[in-house]
Amino acid sequence: MGHYENFPVASWLCPPRLRPAIAAIYAFARTADDIADEGDAAAAERLADLRALRHDLRAAADGTHDSGRWAPVFQALRPVLRDFSLPIAPLEQLLDAFEQDVRFTAAASRYQTDAQLLDYCTRSANPIGRLLLHLYDIHDAHSLIQSDQICSALQLINFWQDLSVDLARGRWYPSVQAMQQHLVKDSDLQAHQLCAPASSLIAHYVVQARERMQQGAPLALRIPGRAGWELRLVVQGGLCILDKIAALNHESWRVRPRISLIDLPVLLWRAWRMGRAPD
Repeated sequence: MGHYENFPVASWLCPPRLRPAIAAIYAFARTADDIADEGDAAAAERLADLRALRHDLRAAADGTHDSGRWAPVFQALRPVLRDFSLPIAPLEQLLDAFEQDVRFTAAASRYQTDAQLLDYCTRSANPIGRLLLHLYDIHDAHSLIQSDQICSALQLINFWQDLSVDLARGRWYPSVQAMQQHLVKDSDLQAHQLCAPASSLIAHYVVQARERMQQGAPLALRIPGRAGWELRLVVQGGLCILDKIAALNHESWRVRPRISLIDLPVLLWRAWRMGRAPD
C-alpha cells in the first residue's frame, strides 16, 4: 500500500491535538506494511510476525503490553487507544489485509473479479478513514459510507498509479475477469509498448475510481476546520493522479504518474472550489 502515501500523515492542516494520535496509527500501519512487504523474509516468517503484532495490539488494548519487539510503536499507540477509546477492530482489519497480501504474493494468486478487489479495499484502506473519523468524533452512518468510498478510491488509485512497480514485484491487482473482458494478456501489461486493450482496461479502472471518489467527496465539505481542508486536498490529490493517468493514455504500466510541487496551486484551487456553488 505504499505506506499510505495517498494519506497525508499528521500534516500541518491536521488539528495539532490529533497529530500524535494520527502519527501513532500511521506508525502501526507502516510497521505492519513493512513486515508484509519489505526485505527477503519467507511468507511463513512474515505471517508469524503479523500474528505476533496482532497479539501485541490486543495486549496493548487490554493494558497488559509493556515491552516487546515493537515497543516504540505501542508506546505511542497505547495512550491513543485509551484516551480516544480507539477501537482495535479497524487495526485488525489492516492486519487481515496485510496477511492476505503475503499469501497472495507467495501463491501468485489473482483477484478473480473487481468485486473481490473492492472487498480487499474494505480491509486495506477503509479502516484508516474510519479511525480518523473516530478521532474527529464523527460516527454517523452516512459519513462512514462516504469515508469508505474515499478510502477505497484512494487504494484503487494507488494500484493504477503503481502498476509498473507492482507488476514487477509479482503483484497483480487487475482482476482476471476485467482482463478477460478487455482482451488483455499478462504480457500486454509487462511490455514497454503501446497496447490498446491494456489502455482500455486501465481506463475502466480510472472511471471506477473517479466515480467512487466523487461519491465520497461531499464528506470533506461537512468536516469543519483544518481537518475538512486536509480531506479536500486528499480528494483532489487522488483525482489529480487519475487525470495524470488519463493524460498518459492510461498507460500507467509503462510510466508511473506523480504529483509534484508544480501541481500544488491547482490542487489548492480545486480544493477551494469544492466549497463553492457551480457557476
